[in-house]
Amino acid sequence: MHTKRPLFRNFIFLAALIGLTSFQTAPQAWVRVNLMGYKPGSIKVAVFCSKGDTPVKSFSVVDETSGEIVFRSKNVKPFGGYGPFKQTYRLDFTTFARAGRFFIDAGGTVSPVFTIGHQVYAGTSDFCMQYMRQQRSGYNPFLKDSCHTSDGYTMYGPMPDSTHVDVSGGWHDATDYLQYSMTSANATYLLLASFRDFPDVFVDKHLGNGLGGSNGIADVMDEARWGVTWLLKMHPRPEWMFNQLADDRDHAGFRLPTDDKASYGKGRERPVYFLTGEPQGLGTYTNRTTGTSSTACKFSSAFALASQLLETTDKSLAQLLRQRAFSAYDFALRKEGFTQTASYREPYFYEEANWVDDMELALAQLFNISGEAEYLQKAFQYANREKQTPWLGADTASHYQWYPFINAGHYEMSKVADTAMRAELMMFYRDGIEKVFQKADNGFLRGVPFIWCSNNLLTAFAIQCYWYRKVTGDNRYAEMEQAAFDWLLGCNPWGTSMVVGFPAWADFPDDPHSSLNYLYGYQTFGGLVDGPVYGTIYRQQRGVKVYRGDEYEMFQSDRVVYHDDYGDYVTNEPTMDGTAYLIYLAAAFEADQPRFHLKR
Repeated sequence: MHTKRPLFRNFIFLAALIGLTSFQTAPQAWVRVNLMGYKPGSIKVAVFCSKGDTPVKSFSVVDETSGEIVFRSKNVKPFGGYGPFKQTYRLDFTTFARAGRFFIDAGGTVSPVFTIGHQVYAGTSDFCMQYMRQQRSGYNPFLKDSCHTSDGYTMYGPMPDSTHVDVSGGWHDATDYLQYSMTSANATYLLLASFRDFPDVFVDKHLGNGLGGSNGIADVMDEARWGVTWLLKMHPRPEWMFNQLADDRDHAGFRLPTDDKASYGKGRERPVYFLTGEPQGLGTYTNRTTGTSSTACKFSSAFALASQLLETTDKSLAQLLRQRAFSAYDFALRKEGFTQTASYREPYFYEEANWVDDMELALAQLFNISGEAEYLQKAFQYANREKQTPWLGADTASHYQWYPFINAGHYEMSKVADTAMRAELMMFYRDGIEKVFQKADNGFLRGVPFIWCSNNLLTAFAIQCYWYRKVTGDNRYAEMEQAAFDWLLGCNPWGTSMVVGFPAWADFPDDPHSSLNYLYGYQTFGGLVDGPVYGTIYRQQRGVKVYRGDEYEMFQSDRVVYHDDYGDYVTNEPTMDGTAYLIYLAAAFEADQPRFHLKR
């Protein structure tokens, strides 16, 4: 039986703690915090939100156990209205560095309890790994059963249509069971990069098949290898590459993947679309594909990085991956341009419209495995063709129009570039971040647009801020970087974490758009939900509805909405690639040293 947590349980508990025993009217003010907490030396800012006009001039930090006020501050900055609120204030307690459990008191309005400690983010990335394992196709360790083992039959390829190829495996994209090369390759790359950049963060508590146990390999590498294995099936020969598995005929209602009866006209087999570089669509709608480069280069980057990381533990696989990294790049050159996903019944598909960023990253990684200077030179040429990812600073974009949401090529090149090239690459990052910063004149420092999968964009943006700061040592955007991470973990207008089941003691999505949850009450632990969207986007989607009441009704606005309800597939559906972004970001925050921001 589904049971909602009381929305104000933390508020009520804390109010009782400081002697408030009853409420005569509904609260009109709230203090939002990172529900997980903060490192002692990190930036720490809460946001006071009010539907009234009462000014805030000071606040206190209160010890949870003793009830003692341990810090007072007048470091309060007003930002005016935002969303449903008439007033918002940023309450800065960065200089308070004592470890413990605390809450904020701003004129009698108190926050949920949070932790300050050096290990406050420990285990966050591994918690999110649960969702990746749950999304596995082929053998699914969560259900301890297999699914989609008959995939698939080919379409659009050089072989006769309906030719069987073995492409079982990989990850389901979200609640639906479609599988896309573009998102899977990007997620694989992010998992590989997470281990490469933060190896000490991850544990070994699972086997390669996803079941419990220890195999001497960090779980994140087991998961990355699961992705790599599927990508090899989708690029089984130098002259063959497939773009996606299944299509929106999948959208046949809630059901477990092990009982998937969606019909594609060929028994349990699902169609696998060959990557042609031309528009595709077997039903009513056709996409706007122009070339092969965007998807093929995502293969190449993932293969190249995997070959480096596996060189000492599996030389034969590393060698195959090296070969496929080069053949995938050659496939990208077949027809320069971008590849979109294909739909059948509905006008919704991933509308990727850029590709030079993918070329840049692939070339940077090919340089890493070959040492050929020509690859680095070409990578820099592509870097200059798209200096900033186009959505940065924009108010809107089409669904997955600028993907990946972050240009990792600039960061990879910065590691091997000379001083002048590195400075130019980081200026590209800085200019993109600055565009978002200029739109972030609000209490949450939010400058990322509220388009579909806004949480994915926000997570990627925080990573870009992190990469810029680590390479340059420039801390000017560190507060906005922290604010983005804080938003994902509760410091947002709704006061909820955007990660299913995390942190366990606080408010989080517990009614996600998920067959597992809806049918059997299984939770999609660790999954990052899509996140809030503009009201205009929400209202124009087909079939979206709130079924179990809107617990956040008082925090909605005409401009932006978020619902923790299984009927809202727009804002409350976990996604595989968004979770992969969060795994990298959370690992960065766990491994990062304390930092303070510079005032501009």
